[in-house]
Amino acid sequence: MAKTVKLEPIAQESTIATNGNLLSVLLNKDLDVLKECGGRGMCATCHIYVTDGMEALTPINRREQRTLEVITSCKTNSRLACQARVLGEGIVVELPPGMYVNSLQDIEALIGRRAEQSLLHPITGAVLVEAGKLITRSMMRQLEESGDNKFKVNEFFNQSSEA
Repeated sequence: MAKTVKLEPIAQESTIATNGNLLSVLLNKDLDVLKECGGRGMCATCHIYVTDGMEALTPINRREQRTLEVITSCKTNSRLACQARVLGEGIVVELPPGMYVNSLQDIEALIGRRAEQSLLHPITGAVLVEAGKLITRSMMRQLEESGDNKFKVNEFFNQSSEA
């Protein structure tokens, strides 16, 4: 039986089959979700906030919990859309502000422009460039030199799948 999920702040509703994951709701609405880990619950790119109806979702599993612990913008109502399966009605999902990027090259292509929205790290969700900031070459050098923001996404997923 189909359930209804409401998406905020875009004020849209979508239906989903019972036991379907929230990621399919986001994809049905043509939202630009990277799915960097392929829906395995290992990245931040489908991170959402459940503002209502948390009890109508499957419980958080161990992998999801470990990933949420790394996400810098995590709150008590955070979930990974790829891991949260819909069991009941009344679910309201809020999309975090910002846009996840695959690599520093994605940001480099924007040099000379202002970020329309915050640009976020695909694994940690950390803000790399704040909304409204001018993206400069010196900013790119700082990101490249910062050990915390290196984009070793494939290496990260390979190590995680071996563990």
